[in-house]
Amino acid sequence: MPRFAANLSLMYNEVPFLERFAAAAKDGFKAVEYLFPYDFAAPEIKARLDAHGLVQALFNAPPGDWASGERGIAALPGREDEFERGIETALEYAAVIGNKKLHVMAGLVSANDDRVRHRDVYLRNLEHATKAARSAGITILIEPINTRDMPGYFLNRQDEGQAIRRELDATNLLVQFDCYHCQIMEGDLAVKLKRDIGGIGHIQIAGVPERHEPDTGEINYPYVFECIDALGYDGWIGCEYRPRAGTSEGLRWFAPYRGHA
Repeated sequence: MPRFAANLSLMYNEVPFLERFAAAAKDGFKAVEYLFPYDFAAPEIKARLDAHGLVQALFNAPPGDWASGERGIAALPGREDEFERGIETALEYAAVIGNKKLHVMAGLVSANDDRVRHRDVYLRNLEHATKAARSAGITILIEPINTRDMPGYFLNRQDEGQAIRRELDATNLLVQFDCYHCQIMEGDLAVKLKRDIGGIGHIQIAGVPERHEPDTGEINYPYVFECIDALGYDGWIGCEYRPRAGTSEGLRWFAPYRGHA
């Protein structure tokens, strides 16, 4: 049976961030994920996880200046030193919080930019990240993101992500399969899951097209969950969606899976 992690960046926005751990546990989640922990001390977050019996599934490495619109720096020339410092910070947090997966965002590029140059920088930075994370037993994840929600994002398709994974050939580099992004860019989710399951390190879900609960929109998630189970995936599935109204009120879809760990 699928195991779900509440995404505390998008869900439970009715309460302050540090109170969302308790809210997720009360609703039956056994794991959480979120974008970034860096506004809080790592021991403070760890205390919330322990108090509510939660597993930390993953979080993201520092993305550059998020508030000004940056969405990662891994593929941005000239930001290599900043990227390396960010990986160091992320690994320090992970050592305390306890997660074994770290998502590294590529960043935004313009249509006129030299994509070959950006790709070279991206691969070098990912090579550094995987080497730095290996001794800690941490897997680096890269995620293709759709161009509607994030125009200009460097990595957009699952096959592109898998090609990069194979090229680097690092045992601790895997691709994040976000069903929402993949459906918008490519569709054919079950076929792509079957094709790439050996290189998938984390799965996320949301309804398409509005990014609400997975019981709305064009994706037949019960079928997708059966497919994921049949493929033997035993990791967490992140619920990275925006609730239509209250988070708890929108969890009818979650009832068959509540409390499963």
